Amino acid sequence: MALHLAPRLLALPASVRTLAFSRAAIRASSTSITTPSTTRHYATSEAPPPEPASSVNDTEVSHFNALASEWWDPHGSSRLLHLMNPLRHQFIRRCRAQEAHDPQEKLRYLDVGCGGGIFAESAARLSSTKSVTAIDPTPEVIAIANKHRRQDPLLLEPDRLTYLNTAIEGLPSDQQFDIISLFEVIEHIQRPSPFLQSCLTHLKPGGWLIGSTIARTNVSWFTTKFVAEDILRMVPRGTHDWNQYIQPQELRNWARVQEDLSTDALSWKVMGVVYVPGLGWREVNGSEAWGNYFFGLRKRDANE
Repeated sequence: MALHLAPRLLALPASVRTLAFSRAAIRASSTSITTPSTTRHYATSEAPPPEPASSVNDTEVSHFNALASEWWDPHGSSRLLHLMNPLRHQFIRRCRAQEAHDPQEKLRYLDVGCGGGIFAESAARLSSTKSVTAIDPTPEVIAIANKHRRQDPLLLEPDRLTYLNTAIEGLPSDQQFDIISLFEVIEHIQRPSPFLQSCLTHLKPGGWLIGSTIARTNVSWFTTKFVAEDILRMVPRGTHDWNQYIQPQELRNWARVQEDLSTDALSWKVMGVVYVPGLGWREVNGSEAWGNYFFGLRKRDANE
């Protein structure tokens, strides 16, 4: 038995959720992340149905409303997410390490699908942070996040940390950020390409879109579906849809055809991570090909 588990084994952030997203197949010649099992061929005289305006699914929101109360229990259903949080910051620093920065620069973060605020709170406490805006469409987890925020006077400073009960599509278009985080979100989005493009509209030139997700492999099916749901019952059955997982290369192929994204080698970052029981999360080179991974994409700046 493989000694690793995906970060969503015990809990999933109540992010921008959806029900259906089958096997992703990203083509370098297309700007869309397509889903073959949901793709429909229309006759010449038949128009396709209108695109949904939001990436949120009400059924998923209701499901994660029910789990909200456990969010800040470090030994509860969100334990693996708490343990992963230091690696999130490590990866962000790695993405920005090879760029020249003003040491006095303060960053503005947008945390999409923030859940109860594990990453959002930790980012807001950094001395290099100007502000964190954290959004989630699930009202109960936003209520939990705001309640926990009130325990720290630093987080109550004006504009330090703001929670909004909304999806990315509901955010005012003029709001721009240096870092947009999507931790354990994209594999639960019904239409990932438009969703990611919506995120890019809020990213400043030179800024980073950073997230984490799961590769679609036999190993990830075994750990996140068979072990976590069917054997150990760490999460309710049906929490994961293996067909929704996205391979790193599929994501990179999508990024290559986005005009807003830089295509040089320094503008695409990936880091595979493995959970080892008793030891916690560890970076393992090459593991992004078969399990959990972080990804980073940089938006072109004015000089590119």
